[in-house]
Amino acid sequence: MDIELREKIAGEITLSDSPAETIRKWREEFKVSQLELSNFLNQSPSVISDYETGRRKFPSIASVRKIVDALITIDERRGGYVIKKYKSGVPSDALIDIKDYDRDVPLEKAIRAMNGKNVSHVSVERNIRGYTIVDGVKAILAFSYYEYSKLYGWSSERAIFFTDVKFGRSPMIAIRVHPLKPAAVVYIQPDNVDDLAIKLADIENIPLLITEMSPEAVSHVMSQLR
Repeated sequence: MDIELREKIAGEITLSDSPAETIRKWREEFKVSQLELSNFLNQSPSVISDYETGRRKFPSIASVRKIVDALITIDERRGGYVIKKYKSGVPSDALIDIKDYDRDVPLEKAIRAMNGKNVSHVSVERNIRGYTIVDGVKAILAFSYYEYSKLYGWSSERAIFFTDVKFGRSPMIAIRVHPLKPAAVVYIQPDNVDDLAIKLADIENIPLLITEMSPEAVSHVMSQLR
């Protein structure tokens, strides 16, 4: 269990001016329903509801820790996606998923899994050692130079996915100006991919791919690759 994250959440709840809202915020961040949390804690669903609406007296520190431990444990059993977001060093509201593989995975295999299409003129005959999925708009607008480097996890030989792509220029411009280069760039359900984005991909020798899968579906299939 991640002690740092556990302490961060518990501290935020206990020190909050509105602990009820903060409990709800973190439960929703972990995508855990009131019923799932109450079942894990072996409590009535009404207890969690009462905490979050303020109808019940603020829980003791021990109870807060039990709630936090439950959220983190549930996430660990699901693959630890929320935990990875907060441990990566990337702004958590921009990072959707990140994972490193323990072996080379052919990019062509990943393309098949995501029903992807290569819109560049660059060969996809290469391997990846992980992937990162980010909110395209938030990543471009909010990431510092240091945070951008964190997108690469343990290896730059990875596919970087961007959501909310309008024309495709901004992500490829960001890729071009940064010294670290990914093995592939993928746009998730882009509105459009203009000629400049493709030209930049060709110049950098980075395959530019698109997929019509949802971010959740992409995360699932990429996490299953072996």
